[in-house]
Amino acid sequence: MRALVAIDVGTTGVKAIAIDEQGKVLAGAERGYVLSTPQPGWAEQSPEDWWAAAEAALAEVSAGREVAGIGLSGQMHGLVCLDARDRVIRPAILWNDQRTAAECTEIEERVGRSRLIELTGNRALTGFTAPKLLWLRRHEPDAYARIAHVMLPKDYVRLRLTGERATDVADASGTLLFDVAGRRWSDEVLGALELPAAWLPEALESPAISGTVRSGALAGVPVAAGAGDQAAAALGVGVDRPGPVSVVLGTSGVVLAALPAYAHDPEARVHAFCHAVPERWHLMSVMLSAAGSLRWLRDTVAPGLPYPALVEPAAAVPAGSDGLWFLPYLSGERSPHPDPLARGAFVGLTVRHTRAHMARAVLEGVAFGLKDSFQLMASAGLPSEKMQVRVSGGGVKSGLWRQILADVIGATLVSTNSTEGAAYGAALLASVGAGVYPDVQTACKQTIRTSDATEPGAQSSDYAHAYELYGGLYPALKETFTRI
Repeated sequence: MRALVAIDVGTTGVKAIAIDEQGKVLAGAERGYVLSTPQPGWAEQSPEDWWAAAEAALAEVSAGREVAGIGLSGQMHGLVCLDARDRVIRPAILWNDQRTAAECTEIEERVGRSRLIELTGNRALTGFTAPKLLWLRRHEPDAYARIAHVMLPKDYVRLRLTGERATDVADASGTLLFDVAGRRWSDEVLGALELPAAWLPEALESPAISGTVRSGALAGVPVAAGAGDQAAAALGVGVDRPGPVSVVLGTSGVVLAALPAYAHDPEARVHAFCHAVPERWHLMSVMLSAAGSLRWLRDTVAPGLPYPALVEPAAAVPAGSDGLWFLPYLSGERSPHPDPLARGAFVGLTVRHTRAHMARAVLEGVAFGLKDSFQLMASAGLPSEKMQVRVSGGGVKSGLWRQILADVIGATLVSTNSTEGAAYGAALLASVGAGVYPDVQTACKQTIRTSDATEPGAQSSDYAHAYELYGGLYPALKETFTRI
């Protein structure tokens, strides 16, 4: 029996899985590594740590198996700088590093904000790759002068595995150097920023073969180009085409919808990227504190309390939490408000409110925040009726939260048989690259099944009114957030 193997290069560790040709998970392995924060707001890692972890996890899941293909996924936006001999020049600067605010301003001035959004689908945000290069040029000129190649995190693992320098169009879309509509590197952006195109790897479609394993027990096995983690995770729940929408209710909240053609929000309140499916794009919103908001509440008001004991009493609280509102901007916000100064808040708190009210307000506030993203994406063609939402992440284990989300969004929520996230999507890309399936759509159709439907209920109309009131809170408090 042939196996398809995936390697997902995450922020806390590498996850590898092996699946069979029908999509059944055969094995899994994880290896962790450290995150370095040399200064407040900085986040760095050693690419050598990624490779050591990937090599060990890959060996574990592939041992004793005939491997037909390998797929890659990983954390997006990170900057890996190599010299002319492919040696790492300095630690990689990660997606959650915040040092580049000045460089983001510089990029929007050089390119023009509207033109930048038109070309790349996004504003200049501190997490993206391009601002990191400008920061390096300004603050570490000696390291900058040695650069011969620039890579993204999973692509460094590819280099060590195959000897090839390549990336995929989905991951490249998060660099702010990519012409997302044209699915190629942007000469215009590179020219405006005075960055050499020769530094950048070839950008392939996600299922394309980027090379083969160059040595060891897996020598000769084809390696698919792969995808950034969010695009790969969307494939892992079957969001390979317009129609179904992925909602990940994890520490952050992600809404992702595939599009048949390039479209973007003119204000870039949601991201527009190439999808991991040829000739497809996707819109994506990222809400920074989703299930993380509930974790904050638990750790603050009831340390150690099991989540069910915190959430279940909230079922007895009416929709709208008796006039208590929660703004889930505990870490600033990205979508729908690209505002690092946004703050979380309880509004309307009175002596009659209990911990159960606070818990329900958090569940509802996160659901309202996710609906904000659906509203923005609707303007770019996301259907607003009879929409199926495929949910994943730790937050959807709560039946109450699932029901609130279904009521607020007004859509049916379903789970899928896959719980492996981005790694599963990368394995499906490997199945296409290896010729097991002819295309990504067929791979998803043959391996992914839905279950556990949650339909909108009687409280949907109550939440429609409550959402209107919620929408006025951020504008009313924005000036206060700025002054804090």
